[in-house]
Amino acid sequence: VKQQLAGVRHLFDWLVTGHAVPANPAGSVRGPAHSQRRGKTPVLAPDEARRLLDSIDVTTHAGLRDRALIGLMVYSFARIGAALAMRVEDVFMQNRRLWVRLHEKGGKRHEMPCHHNLEDYLTAYIDGCELREDRKGPLFRTIARSTKRLSDTPLPQANAFAMVRRRAAAAGIGTAIGNHSFRATGITTYLKNGGTLETAATMANHSSTRTTQLYDRRPDDVTLDEVERVLI
Repeated sequence: VKQQLAGVRHLFDWLVTGHAVPANPAGSVRGPAHSQRRGKTPVLAPDEARRLLDSIDVTTHAGLRDRALIGLMVYSFARIGAALAMRVEDVFMQNRRLWVRLHEKGGKRHEMPCHHNLEDYLTAYIDGCELREDRKGPLFRTIARSTKRLSDTPLPQANAFAMVRRRAAAAGIGTAIGNHSFRATGITTYLKNGGTLETAATMANHSSTRTTQLYDRRPDDVTLDEVERVLI
């Protein structure tokens, strides 16, 4: 409702600017109050995320790509859109450590050092698929049916979602996860292991810690412990 109201306000602002109407009748209208304290994205337990990553057959181009993409979202808290927008040159060395450059919403660039596992995944993918010399090419690509090797076509988000569902099913994971689940999984695991909300917000490129809190599922553990007290 708030988004629709904002659209109406912008329309009347434009009409006022063009002298089509004398005033904006929606200017004083307030949207409904809404407070969301918990996100809806399904998350994985750390052992499930590890099982999923370890289950991927990395003797193929598809396997190397899929492990690198999932690892990127888990370890750098990357949005799927930012991950799929990356070019090969967005994986680079700095101070003897591999870094990634994410192209976020609004044209913002966000750079993060790689976790050592992610460094291994990305290096194996780039070298195994011979991408290193194609610096301007897309990092994550579709698989050509005829050769089973990477094509030059960027991987669409819908294809990434289908891949995630397929990989999760193959790993025996029953949770109906999607692309965004890995961002939430990474943030929750980081916080459970002593990370601060403020640093998590910086790593996730959130402008407010309130947004980061939507990804924090630590309260779920408390809820599960409490419901088990109903000893009937």
